[in-house]
Amino acid sequence: MRLGIAEIDSRRILIAQRGGDVVAVQDSAIPVDPLAILLDPKLKTRADAAIAAAKPVEAAALRYALPMASIGKIICVGLNYADHAAESPYDKPAFPVFFLRTETGLIGHNAPIVRPLVSEHLDFEAEMVAVIGKGGRRISMDNALDHVIAYSLFNDGSIRDWQFKGPQWTLGKNFDDTGPFGPFLVSADEVPLGGKGLRITTRLNGKVVQDANTDDLLFHIPELIARVSEAMTLNSGDILVTGTPAGVGFARKPPLFMKAGDVCEVEVQGIGVLRNPIVDEVRA
Repeated sequence: MRLGIAEIDSRRILIAQRGGDVVAVQDSAIPVDPLAILLDPKLKTRADAAIAAAKPVEAAALRYALPMASIGKIICVGLNYADHAAESPYDKPAFPVFFLRTETGLIGHNAPIVRPLVSEHLDFEAEMVAVIGKGGRRISMDNALDHVIAYSLFNDGSIRDWQFKGPQWTLGKNFDDTGPFGPFLVSADEVPLGGKGLRITTRLNGKVVQDANTDDLLFHIPELIARVSEAMTLNSGDILVTGTPAGVGFARKPPLFMKAGDVCEVEVQGIGVLRNPIVDEVRA
């Protein structure tokens, strides 16, 4: 099941991907809340029937929202592909590198990524997302995937000169309107176990600039869940943004940063495509 949220004619609606079509789910008993549906077998069965009966909607009429009605912690992982760690100014990590993003930076599919006035160093990072369905603390690696309800896509847009101003990455990773997420939550039963073996790519203006496989993760999802839950309780609705492979713009010679007029597409095989144009921030 592939569920998302969109606005059409100023109404917020539940949408689903059915084959090559996007359909509007028309059933007042079904909440506009993909995560709640995936967590409730009765709602999921009802949604399946509604999706099968639904008519396709014109893509141009949709304004995609974030694919979750509410989002918990946004837990990101840095340097989680060996080739990306090698192109960075950091050593290959012996333990997962975690940092947090805030929801004010998140935008949906097709929404513009905003290059801020204070920097021209807007970079792309294709990432796979694991969505936590069942919370817990001190979750074992053996049981970790039982806590994943869905997968999605993320572009961890980074303002590199701000990221590298100091040892903490918080500001460079949290500019407003720089973190595309979506377009759908794809239920875990439609994705290979642990999201392994999937091609992950970024295209900038149609040219492939990142190309790897999720098998290349240094720390796979079960270990990430186990490690982070040693420190903090994971809750339903938390998302785990699992890291990006090599090919990012700051490591290229010459550097390749996104600018107004560009279009960036992140794709993970079997999960989908997340597309966003780039615009410059408008001075108030």
